Amino acid sequence: MHKTATKLADGRELVYYDQESGTTRNAPDERPLEPAASLSETRLDPVLGEWVTVAAHRQQRTYHPPAGECPLCPSRDGRLSEIPAADYEVVVFENRFPSLALDSASHVAPQDGPLHTLRPGTGRCEVVCFAPDHDASFADLDEAKARLVLDAWSDRTAELSALPEVRQVYCFENRGEEIGVTLSHPHGQIYAFPFVPSRTARMIASAAAHRTRTGRNLFEDLLATERATPERLVLQGEHWTAFVPFAARWPYEVHLYPHRRVPDLTALNEAERAEFPGLYLDLLRRFDRLFPAPAGSAPNRTPYISAWHQAPKDGGEELALHLELFTIRRAPGKLKYLAGVESGLDAFVTDVSPESAAARLRDAATH
Repeated sequence: MHKTATKLADGRELVYYDQESGTTRNAPDERPLEPAASLSETRLDPVLGEWVTVAAHRQQRTYHPPAGECPLCPSRDGRLSEIPAADYEVVVFENRFPSLALDSASHVAPQDGPLHTLRPGTGRCEVVCFAPDHDASFADLDEAKARLVLDAWSDRTAELSALPEVRQVYCFENRGEEIGVTLSHPHGQIYAFPFVPSRTARMIASAAAHRTRTGRNLFEDLLATERATPERLVLQGEHWTAFVPFAARWPYEVHLYPHRRVPDLTALNEAERAEFPGLYLDLLRRFDRLFPAPAGSAPNRTPYISAWHQAPKDGGEELALHLELFTIRRAPGKLKYLAGVESGLDAFVTDVSPESAAARLRDAATH
C-alpha cells in the first residue's frame, strides 16, 4: 500500500491509497474554498446516560446532486470536485460537513449542570471513496481493490486512534437511498468519537458480566457456539466465519468474525487480511442476489449498512473486532421500518427468522 497525503483548499486533509508504491498524486485543489467552522456539540442524555451529537451546520450538506456534479468523482474535464486528482484507487478525506471536528473546541464552550452536560463535538469524520467509477458498488471491486480498502480502514484506525481527543474509531458504509444515502457514489465513512457510543458500552458491559459468570470471553464463546450451529452459518473460511446471529434484529443480518480475537483492524495479521476480501465480496454479492431484479431491468442493489465494531482505546479489552452487515429490506418492494416499538422503545420485532435468513443467504451463492 502506498499513501499520498495532501491538503484541500480549505485545509482539510486528503489521503490517496494506491496498490503500487511510487504512484504520484500531486494535483492541487484549485477551488476557492474558505475554511468551515464546526459548531458540533455533544450533549449527555441524563435519562439514558447516552451522548447525543448536535451538528446543525450539516443541514447545508450536499444532497442528491446530479451524477455530473458528484463531489466524490475525480476532478475531470474542468469540473472540480473534492478529489483534485483525475483518477484514484481509494481516497480518504475529512468531511466538509462533519458531525464531529477537532476545531469544535474553538467554537463551543462546555457546560456543566445537574441535568445539562454539554461538550464540544471534538472528533473527526472522514469520507472513504472506494472507487472512481460513479456507478460502481463495493461488490463490483476485485479482491485486490477490496484489500486496499481494508488496508485504508486499518491505517485510518491507527492514525485516528492516536488523536488524544478520540476514544473510538468506527468505519462503516451506508448503501442505498432507502438507508438515507445522499451521495450515490460508492463510499463509506469513518467517525472518530470523543466518547464511547452506547452500543459499544453495552457490548463491553455484557462481556464483563459474561467474564464474571464464566471466566471466559463472551465473543470467543459466541463464535464457537455459532460455528457449531450449521443452521445459521452463511460461509466459513480458514480465518473468518459469517453467520446470522441467534437474535438477529434485521430481516437479513450477518456478522463476520475473525477466528482469532483481536481488538481492532490494526491487529489483523496477514493471513486474516488476505482472506477477508474474498469472503466479504461474497457476502455483499449474496445480499444483492436476495431480491432479484425483474428481467430487463438494472441489476438489483440491496440497501445495506456495513459496520465495523472495534474496541475503544480504553476499557474495551474484552470486545472483539467484528463486522455487522444488514439490510432494511424484508421482501421485494418492502422495507423494515423502525416504527413504534423499535424507534420508541428500542424493542425489535423481526419479520424473518434468523434460520430462514441464513438459508436464503446460503442459497444465494454463485455456485
